Amino acid sequence: MSKHDTTYNGWANYETWVTKLWMDNSEGECTYWGELAELMVKRNEPPQVFAEIIKEIKEESMLVLPNSGWLTDLVQGSIDNVNWYEIAESLMEDNRD
Repeated sequence: MSKHDTTYNGWANYETWVTKLWMDNSEGECTYWGELAELMVKRNEPPQVFAEIIKEIKEESMLVLPNSGWLTDLVQGSIDNVNWYEIAESLMEDNRD
C-alpha cells in the first residue's frame, strides 16, 4: 500500500470496512440490513437514499456515548470517514434479484 493509498481490504477506508464488517457480523443485524436493502431495491431507491438511512441509524447508536470528551470526538471523527454510499451500494447489490 502506498503512503497515499487509504483503501482497506477493497473498501474506501478502514472505517468503511470495519463498519460493514460489524453490520455483517451478527445474524440479526445482517438480516435487518439485508431486508432493508431488499426493500430499497424493490422501491428502486438510489443508493444515496439508503446511505442516508444507514448513516442516520448508525449515528443514533452513538447516543449512548457521553456528550463530550475525547472519546466522543474520536468516534465522531471515525464515523465522518465512513463511506455510507459504498456500504449502501454493496448491500443493495447483494439483494438484487
